[in-house]
Amino acid sequence: MSRSSVNPSNPSLLAAVAQLAPTVDGAANRETISVLVAEAAASGARLVVFPEESMLLAGEVEGPLGEVVAAEWPVFLAQLSVLAVEHELWIVAGGYEPTGSDRPYNTIVVVNPRGELVESYRKLHLYDAFSYRESDYVTGGDEVPPVVMIEGVAIGLVNCYDIRFPELSRDLVARGADVLSISAAWVAGARKEEHWETLVKARAIENTCWVLAASSTSPECIGNSMIVDPMGVERVGLGPVASGVAIVEISLDRTAEVRDILPSLANRRLVSTVTVAAAAF
Repeated sequence: MSRSSVNPSNPSLLAAVAQLAPTVDGAANRETISVLVAEAAASGARLVVFPEESMLLAGEVEGPLGEVVAAEWPVFLAQLSVLAVEHELWIVAGGYEPTGSDRPYNTIVVVNPRGELVESYRKLHLYDAFSYRESDYVTGGDEVPPVVMIEGVAIGLVNCYDIRFPELSRDLVARGADVLSISAAWVAGARKEEHWETLVKARAIENTCWVLAASSTSPECIGNSMIVDPMGVERVGLGPVASGVAIVEISLDRTAEVRDILPSLANRRLVSTVTVAAAAF
C-alpha cells in the first residue's frame, strides 16, 4: 500500500475494555458488569470488552460446577442482552457455557445492540501450564474463533491462554480481523505481568492490528487491561485497579497508516519460500 492509498474515510469505533474482579456470586458480578457498561456508554463507547470469567469465578465454586453453570449461564446472557439494548452498544464477555457435565465450556460471547447473541467462541487452548490445569474442570472447544463485524470493524476473538499461540491470532488477521479482542483472567506470578504486556504488544506489532485486552482482577489475577495500537503503542491502560473502563477510538486509518509504513503482512514470503525449498529438495 502506498501512502496515497490510505483512505481517510475508513471506519472507526469507540471501544472500551472493562476490568472487574468476578466472584462466585453471579448476581454481584452482573451488578458490576451493569455499572461498567453504563460507565462505558456514558463516555460514548460503541463496544465494551469484558474479561474471561466475568460471569463466574469457576475455580472457587463449591459443589457441582455443572449445576451452578446451568443456572447462571442463561441469566448471564439475558443480562448482557438487556444491557446491550438499554445502552445501544456491543458487548463481548466471557462466561461458562453448560455442556451437560461438570466440565463446562469457557466461552466468549458477542451481543449486539438489539440484544442478540451473534457469535460465541469456546476456548480452544485450555490453561494447562505453570502447575495449573484448567482442563480438570473445563471442556475445550474444537473450532477456531470467529471474526465478527462490528460497525465496519472486524473483531477477532481471543481467550486468555490463546494469546501464547501466535498462529491463532495470525489466522484471525488473515481472515480479515482489524482488531484482536482478548478476554483474560491472567494469573499473577513470576514474570507473568511482563509476559502479559509483552504478548499483548507482540500480537499487535506482528499483525499490525489493534488489540483490546481485558483482564480480570479477581484474586490471583493481575488486571492491567489495556488497548494497544497497530504499532504496539499502549494507548490506555487500567493497571491493577479493582474495576474500571478504558476507552480509545479504534481508527482503521491508523491501521492503514501503520501498514503503509510497516508492510510486514504484505512482505511475508512463507508460502513461496516453502514452495521453493520443496522444489529444490
